[in-house]
Amino acid sequence: MDFNLARKLRMFIDNSKHVLNISYKPSNDEFNKSARIIILGILLIGLLGLAIAIIASLIETSSLSLIGL
Repeated sequence: MDFNLARKLRMFIDNSKHVLNISYKPSNDEFNKSARIIILGILLIGLLGLAIAIIASLIETSSLSLIGL
């Protein structure tokens, strides 16, 4: 079992080295574009969640008023 753990640890280290070797520092332009896309995605997901919450609240309020509460 220790051999299996040592092998997995060695594979993890090798894979980590590989990722570090193929990664690079993005240029300012590339970083700014990525940041804009990420911020836009976060805002869209937030607005979608807000819309769903408002719709759910309206449905709940209307169903309570139909019951007479």
